[in-house]
Amino acid sequence: MIKKILVIDDSALMRRIFCDIINSDERFHVEDTATNGLEALELLKKNTYDLVITDLMMPKMDGISFLKELNKTDIRVKVVVISSFAKEDASITIEALSLGAVDFLRKPAGISDVKGEKFGGRLIRILEEVVLEDGRNVSRRHFPHTKAIADKIGAVKDGILGKVAVFENETGQKKLVAIASSTGGPKALQEVLPKLPANLDAPVLVVQHMPAGFTATLSERLNGICPLHVQEAAEGMPVKKGNIYIARGGIHMTVVRAGGCNRIAFLDKPPREGVKPCANYMYESIKDCDYEHVTCVVLTGMGQDGKNGITNLKKHKELFVIAQDQDSCAVYGMPRSVVSAGLANKVLPLKEVAGAIIKDVGVCKDGR
Repeated sequence: MIKKILVIDDSALMRRIFCDIINSDERFHVEDTATNGLEALELLKKNTYDLVITDLMMPKMDGISFLKELNKTDIRVKVVVISSFAKEDASITIEALSLGAVDFLRKPAGISDVKGEKFGGRLIRILEEVVLEDGRNVSRRHFPHTKAIADKIGAVKDGILGKVAVFENETGQKKLVAIASSTGGPKALQEVLPKLPANLDAPVLVVQHMPAGFTATLSERLNGICPLHVQEAAEGMPVKKGNIYIARGGIHMTVVRAGGCNRIAFLDKPPREGVKPCANYMYESIKDCDYEHVTCVVLTGMGQDGKNGITNLKKHKELFVIAQDQDSCAVYGMPRSVVSAGLANKVLPLKEVAGAIIKDVGVCKDGR
C-alpha cells in the first residue's frame, strides 16, 4: 500500500523538491502540502497520513508550535523534521524530538544540494525507517509536557511513581545499566530516564544514535528533568553510580578498566550497523570490566544494533535484557532483533521499562 505523506514548508520551491523526491519512489506519495503549522492542523483534522514532514521555521505557526498543538489533539501520526536549523541550533531540534518528532534531517544550504542524490537518498532512507520498517504504520505516541515530567520526578523522589516497588540490592553485586536507542529514542529516553531514582544502585550508559553536535544538548535537557545526573560522556571519565552517561555523537563509546576503576573510552572507527555511535561496541567492551550483572535495555530504533553486542556479552556476564514492545516503539527494528534472537528477558511497553530497571538493579542501601 502506498504511504501517504503530508509536507509542511513555507517555501514553494522546497515543497516542490520534497514532493519530487518522495513521489519518485512508488512506495510513497505526497497527498497534501501546507505552508505552515496552522494549515497542516486543518488538513490533519480532515485526512489521514502515514507521515508528516515539517520545517521548523515558518510564519503563522512554526514547527515547534505545530508539535505542541498536535500533542493537544487526538491525532496520531508520525512526524519527521527537515530544517536548515537542524544542526546550527541543536536545542531546537532536541525540543522537536522531545515533543514527538521521531527523526530529523538537516536541510542543505544550497538548492543544488537539496536536489542532489545524497539528500534525496537520505530522505527516502528516513521514510523507509519510519514508515516501512515494520511493514505497518505505527501511530505516533503522545509525550508528556515538561510540567508533567517535573511532576513525575517529584513522584520518583517521594517513592510513589506508578507504585513501582524499589528494592535494595541485597546481593552486593556490582551492576551496570546499558541502554541502546535510535529512531524515536530521545522521546523514549525522556519517558524512561526521569523515572530512575537518584540512588539507583548502578551507573547508566546510553548510546543514542545521533550525529556530532546534538548529544551535548540532549544531555543538558535530560539532566534538567532527571533525578540522576546526566552528562555527555568524555574520554577517561570514571563511570560512577548516580550518573547517566550519554555517548557523544559521531564516535563510538566503550568502557575500559583503567586506573582502578571503569572509565569511558572512545573508538573513532567507521560506522558499524550503519551508525556511529554503535551500541554493539559499548556492550562488547563491558566484558573486560568488573561488573557482575548488566541490565541491557534496547529501545525504539531501526536495524539490529545491540543484538550482536548483547549476544557476545552474554558469554561473559550475567545479563537481564529488557526490550521495548512493538506497540510503543516508533520503529521496532532494534528491539525486534533482540527478541527474535531469544535474548530478551522482558518485552515491555515503554511506560514499564523504568520500573523493570529499578526492580532488577535495586537501590543503594541507606541511600548510599
